[in-house]
Amino acid sequence: MNLVFGSPGRYVQGTEVLAQAGTYLSHCGRRAVVVIDSYVLGLIKSRLDETCAQAEVELHYVNFDGEITADGIATLRKAAAQIDFDMILAVGGGKCIDAGKALAHSSGRALVTMPTVASNDAPTSKNYVVYDAHHQLSEVGHLLVSPRYVLVDTGLIAQAPRQFLLAGIADALTKKFEAEQCFKSGGINMFGARPALSGLALARECYQVIRQHAEPALAQAGSGEVTPAFDHLIEAVLLMSGLGFESGGLSIAHAMTRGLSKIPGAQQQVHGWQVAYGLLVQLVLEDRDAVLMGDLLSFYQRIGLPRNLAELGVSSFDEALLMQVAEPTLKAPHARNFALLSGGPLTCAELIAAMRALEGLAH
Repeated sequence: MNLVFGSPGRYVQGTEVLAQAGTYLSHCGRRAVVVIDSYVLGLIKSRLDETCAQAEVELHYVNFDGEITADGIATLRKAAAQIDFDMILAVGGGKCIDAGKALAHSSGRALVTMPTVASNDAPTSKNYVVYDAHHQLSEVGHLLVSPRYVLVDTGLIAQAPRQFLLAGIADALTKKFEAEQCFKSGGINMFGARPALSGLALARECYQVIRQHAEPALAQAGSGEVTPAFDHLIEAVLLMSGLGFESGGLSIAHAMTRGLSKIPGAQQQVHGWQVAYGLLVQLVLEDRDAVLMGDLLSFYQRIGLPRNLAELGVSSFDEALLMQVAEPTLKAPHARNFALLSGGPLTCAELIAAMRALEGLAH
């Protein structure tokens, strides 16, 4: 099987990136559809208009305040069909970034992403997630090519509330352990290929940067101030995490979102919370030593991540509810990127046993 490593065309991070956006967009064309929500539009429109006017790039704003559903994407495509455009600029959080990707997928135009929060690594990746009307995952779409540019204005992201950055930390934290499992089990990465050592190395470094800088960076979140710790953390959450999971691969932690999104309490939580919980279950399945588990559980407690089902919003559970989580989890493609110590495929009974064991560890 071929080894495949993928990445955006260029990743640009700094405190003045928004003011330089027009220059980067001009490398992709002269007319851009801007997929953006109403709040972010009010936050950045004047500055974006100014930089693009200087670079002679024409902007056509299309508001996206809805959900990433088939209907929401169809409405966006219909609005964009009225515009003659060379490229798509997706601005905002995960929803607008994914909406921009869906439009890029159907139009074949170049995609530029500009995150205004660091709540996940969507800006650097080629895939996007579509949900049904009940906010259950229905489809994962894949662009043929990664974003042309990822424009990360850390000054803008530093204004966002703490909970957005915490969600991004939670999502990025898992990548080292998932990439290691994918590599160990002979699994496949997000390109349907053999995992790249480069992806694994980035996922491991991502974890080290998070453990070193997460707590001081979280203390700065919302202040608008960009410290070295904050800057390093944003690179880990957006770039290292994105490259690590796409080229290194995913495993149980992300597979569990398929099941957790189907049960009350957990389904209302952000993606980062679900995978943070899923990581702990994965580590129990790996029979990790007490020192590592204790260290990670302590870290979760200090920064405010869920260590058990109750903290994930699940007020009570029985065997039937745990089975509701286990069955869809094991049907997820990422679940195959896992090697049990005993050998053989992971079963629902083993996954449920790990969830129950975690309950005992996290009190």
